[in-house]
Amino acid sequence: MFRIPLAAVVAALFVAAPALAQSPSPERATVSVTGTGEVELKPNFARISVVVGTQADTVAQAVDANRAASERVLARIQALGVKRDDIRTANFSVFQTPPRVGRNGEEIKVPRFTANHQLNVITRDIDGVGRLSGEILASGDMTFQSLSWGLDRQEEGGDGARRAAVGDAKRQAEVYAAAAGIKLGRLVAIRDGSVQAFDRGEADMPMRMSVAKSAEAIPVVPPATIRYTASVQLVFEIAP
Repeated sequence: MFRIPLAAVVAALFVAAPALAQSPSPERATVSVTGTGEVELKPNFARISVVVGTQADTVAQAVDANRAASERVLARIQALGVKRDDIRTANFSVFQTPPRVGRNGEEIKVPRFTANHQLNVITRDIDGVGRLSGEILASGDMTFQSLSWGLDRQEEGGDGARRAAVGDAKRQAEVYAAAAGIKLGRLVAIRDGSVQAFDRGEADMPMRMSVAKSAEAIPVVPPATIRYTASVQLVFEIAP
């Protein structure tokens, strides 16, 4: 039988012990920076929000009346040159009509239920938004609610802003490193921040107006661009 000498075993243990007892290397210091970025893109559509509202003494009657009014509205909007695929339901609700009180303090009798059908109308004729809005306001079946602007591929704006934010964070880290007389090591963390979109006017332009008496164009000035902003945090190790 082959035997290992006891002295060899003891010697091997003494050689291995220092390696087993080594403590992990201390964590390297880091540099953490927050970068911001923005891009500007031209909007390619406008979203007009309208509400078709009807009232009746029963839920069924309010819904039936709203269905008929909505059909008239759809026909009118399409007659203005908007494609049917660009008209979509955003919300439909039926609720008890809030009580109304006259100037003398007496309650005014109103139908018991109200049905509201909110429609979003998309138009790519940016320069003709004012005319289209005026035509919509001239209809007695709907109320103009709001106007906003957008891009078909919203992610392009957000992604562009994120790339710009990363570039800004790297630039800041390099400035700090040069000023402190150190060198940056590997990138160890990326923490996503917020992404927001703003147009040069307002991101969402509420125009809660009652029904107009004429079909005159509304003075709407489309934003030249939509501005997307983003932020990001980068963490770099300090090189030894």
